[in-house]
Amino acid sequence: MVHTMQTVPLLTDRPRLLRNRQRATALFLQEMVVREVQERLIEVNRTFSDPVVVTGFPQLWPEMPRIADEEGLDLTVAAQDLVIHALALHWANDPVGQLVQCRRALRPDGWFMALLFAGQTLHELRACLAQAEAEVTGGLSPRVLPMAEIRDLGGLLQRAGFALPVADSFSIQVRYRDVFHLMQDLRAMGEGNAMTARLRKPTRPAVFARAAEIYQQSYGGADGKIPATFEIVVLTGWAPDDSQPKPLRPGSASNRLSDVLSVPELKLPREPGI
Repeated sequence: MVHTMQTVPLLTDRPRLLRNRQRATALFLQEMVVREVQERLIEVNRTFSDPVVVTGFPQLWPEMPRIADEEGLDLTVAAQDLVIHALALHWANDPVGQLVQCRRALRPDGWFMALLFAGQTLHELRACLAQAEAEVTGGLSPRVLPMAEIRDLGGLLQRAGFALPVADSFSIQVRYRDVFHLMQDLRAMGEGNAMTARLRKPTRPAVFARAAEIYQQSYGGADGKIPATFEIVVLTGWAPDDSQPKPLRPGSASNRLSDVLSVPELKLPREPGI
């Protein structure tokens, strides 16, 4: 008997993603990420001599070396002291592999920062399209990229071998005339549907018409406009180095917390059988 291996289809259709980006004309969220990176670099208060940016839009980073966010990153081991992964990791077929490549490219005590769409991004659009398609066609097709949660993304940093990993997020809400205006803007951002499993035939107009009704009924404001949420998760970590602070072994403290805080120590009553 011959056994065949079943391959799991890739999440992202890379040729389609590249075509979407080439047609992009409105990069206001990507430009906002550039400013966010600049502000965070100021806060770190450290000079980096060998930075590199992983990006799908190199024109936004004219003053820094940059490489494309391909599955195999064009990075050299221990060649950088700063790697920035700029709003592209959410499209990666192997996000852990991307993080590992970035970590290996860093010299000891080098810094990594990634910004990506995640969490509640486009949750309104996802819910409305799913309900509309189910009502009109009786089925569902992938239309909005699955979004990772911040807790899971923080765990990926640890899996990739980063020291002192931190994950935080911030959200932006953009208001649109209607769902058609929102989808037009997503295409202009280069963030249109590039999933491999996407529907390969035209969607029935009734699906979008019903989605527009649901969106307006569920989220429409007094001004008639609808909101679209974009949550951006920021991941940071350091390439391990002996100079970095390390957590103490549990039970190794030499002082009681009650003594440091100058408060009486209260012991919990023991329960029977414990």
